[in-house]
Amino acid sequence: MVVTTRVRLDRIASATKNAALAQEVILGDEIVAGEGYVLAVRILTDKSTYNEVEDLSGRMVALRAGDVLAGTLGVRRALRGYAGDVPSQLAVGDVINVLNLGGILGRCTSQNPEIGPPFDAEVLGAVLAFPELGDRVGRPAHIRDRAVAPADLLQCDVPVVYVAGTCMNAGKTVAATELVRGLTRAGARVAAVKLTGVSLMRDALSMQDAGAVAALTFNDAGAASTHAGMTVPVARGLFNRLVDPRGARPDVIVAELGDGILGEYGVQDILRAPDLMSLGAAFVMAAPDPVACWGAQRLMRDEFHLPITVITGPATDNEVGRKYIGEELHLPAHNARRDAVGLVAQVRDAIDGWRAARGVAT
Repeated sequence: MVVTTRVRLDRIASATKNAALAQEVILGDEIVAGEGYVLAVRILTDKSTYNEVEDLSGRMVALRAGDVLAGTLGVRRALRGYAGDVPSQLAVGDVINVLNLGGILGRCTSQNPEIGPPFDAEVLGAVLAFPELGDRVGRPAHIRDRAVAPADLLQCDVPVVYVAGTCMNAGKTVAATELVRGLTRAGARVAAVKLTGVSLMRDALSMQDAGAVAALTFNDAGAASTHAGMTVPVARGLFNRLVDPRGARPDVIVAELGDGILGEYGVQDILRAPDLMSLGAAFVMAAPDPVACWGAQRLMRDEFHLPITVITGPATDNEVGRKYIGEELHLPAHNARRDAVGLVAQVRDAIDGWRAARGVAT
């Protein structure tokens, strides 16, 4: 018999968005230990760094010991953050951790010393959903509720600008945001999507603020985080939703690939998917240094058989990096912060070339 309790949430993490939680929820004591299930936890510790969570509006709000938080079970594999997994089983009273700013919950297995240990949190129960009006028996809430469905068939036919990077914090979101802004100002209807990573609304909101007519992430497809084996159907579903005639009707899509091209979030599967890559009008690579640029060029060429349209990121911060990229790698280099105009121009030329090759009017 499921024992239920009613609690008021102090914080509702953005990773739970699809579950559409109210401030007051009913909890059950039978917990499904699986990615995407929504739990209520009580924060047990205070922290001076990495001590916030993104709420449903996209605001960062502080977490304090005693706060009751609704979060989503998930996996994280961050080189410069926490790594953690969903435990094989969970019960009320167990202690788990908050693994990211979006409210992903799991058991931390490794941490970066720069951000210290994660929040400890006591499991209070599974948040219950009552999908049918008048239901008296709830079921464990999951973020695939109301989600964009994955797809086996790609129905998108508009050009895609893929923004990838060699690692996290390489400048991908800055580049994607400036591309959305620049292409929009040039008269295009631009949609944006983040295809891989761990749940956080911030990047999609940034692109929406820059002018995107629609912005989705894998979280909208019911995934707390991405991993090998699931990213391709999720990407197809998100692209299909963006070009749905009843939706945004974009001229171009800017697609950010979270994490790095050698990470554990399933980026490689997308780069190896012929149908998804056939939409690739431009491939923007963000890299922190010349070695990363050199490696990225070889990986894209030899492993994925894809071109790099332009390199951006910290490697292009000054003339030293740009000169190496131009003279040694024979690639364009434009810094998204300081030369967004050049970056956008390079990508616009690539989009025009993609359309011309397919006989599509520019």
